[in-house]
Amino acid sequence: MTSIFTKDRSFYRVFFPLVLTITAQSVIALAVNLADNIMLGAYSETSLAGAALVNQLQFVLQQIVSGVGAGVVVIGSQYWGKNEVAPIKRVMSLGLKFAAIFGIALWAATFFAPRQILGLLTSDAAVIDSAVEYLRLMCWTYIIFAVSNVLALSLQSIRSAMIGTIMSVVTLFTNVTLNYLLIFGNLGMPKLGITGAAIATLTSRTLELVTILIYILFADKKLKLKTRDLLRFDLTYLRDYLRAATPLVLSGAQWGIAQAAQTAILGHISGEAIAANSIALIVFQLFCMFGFSCANAASVTIGNTIGSGRLDNVKPYSRTLQAIFLIIGVVSGAGIFIFKEAFVGLFDVSPDTTALAIQFLTVLAVTTVGTCYEYPVESGIISGGGDTKYAGIVDISFMWIFTLPMSALSAFVWRLPPVITFCFLKADQILKCVPNAIYCKSYKWVRQLTRD
Repeated sequence: MTSIFTKDRSFYRVFFPLVLTITAQSVIALAVNLADNIMLGAYSETSLAGAALVNQLQFVLQQIVSGVGAGVVVIGSQYWGKNEVAPIKRVMSLGLKFAAIFGIALWAATFFAPRQILGLLTSDAAVIDSAVEYLRLMCWTYIIFAVSNVLALSLQSIRSAMIGTIMSVVTLFTNVTLNYLLIFGNLGMPKLGITGAAIATLTSRTLELVTILIYILFADKKLKLKTRDLLRFDLTYLRDYLRAATPLVLSGAQWGIAQAAQTAILGHISGEAIAANSIALIVFQLFCMFGFSCANAASVTIGNTIGSGRLDNVKPYSRTLQAIFLIIGVVSGAGIFIFKEAFVGLFDVSPDTTALAIQFLTVLAVTTVGTCYEYPVESGIISGGGDTKYAGIVDISFMWIFTLPMSALSAFVWRLPPVITFCFLKADQILKCVPNAIYCKSYKWVRQLTRD
């Protein structure tokens, strides 16, 4: 009988340190958003809803940049398995330029047409006014965020994830401190409300970029990158990179846009639905961070294995990873269900918003089990194995054929309660487990992406 868990200790020595480091980074980054939401919720519910609206635009960029960075990781991890550094530098430089282009594009759109874009997400004039005030400064963070995050993601391919954690610590300390001072006007500082939160975020993002650049250019001993390595236009690996990264970028973009569309559906129901969704999303992300981080760690682990030519280890590693994902999903879902009321109680919002957030979290307690399995399987094992197209096909199919049409019908045609609409929005997290499990077992996704 085949054992579910591999007995190869090298697997655990690679996977668990990497996933723990990425999880620490993600939890700290999420704590920044949690602090923003708690402080803005205490200031005013309209400010909370406005910031949540703008955060959906940030989420779109985040997903696109994640796709850009994942393309570097998929190729870079295989080259790292072959002990070849030069190709990683060139692919990393390409990823940096594409990330900067996407950051500039979102900055331009939100700088020149903020009301038009925000109006797509909600019809609440007060929320739009608050969001515009927040976006006036937040739009400048998009370019900075794109560059710093693709650099941090790229370093995961060589198992240097700790710098991302350091970046997150810098962001957390800076953001929380400035929020305390500038949102409420403490210690003699001006009381700026949601504008103060934007100033805090812009400052912390700038420090993030400075931190990662100092590390890459002066502290890293693996790649030994120079400024010219990042700035040069070397197209040697452009075709390889585009073949791997394009499906991931498209998948990330459609996922970000779809999430914004989901917010738009809830946003046209009520302002309370926007705020409740924002609270539920923060709590959900907090409990699912380990599951999300498994995708990055699995991608690097599988990529290193294929790049080093140890193909006989792919099957046992894949079985072990899937078992780990399921265990994490059950534990995460149980955590959301048990602690949902305690976390919602941290937010100073109306009773209607509180009740709705608890209902949303009850739904997420179930769908989280699917999320923690299907996401790292398709974006970790399968994409890391070399098949980057599969995740995009599955995500796009489920989102645009089932999730969005059914939730729109629920909200605007059948006019069902918000929690039922929310069920339709999250049902794909369970449904996608079936095709992902079947395709993962076929091992048709094992592909060599490096050049001889």
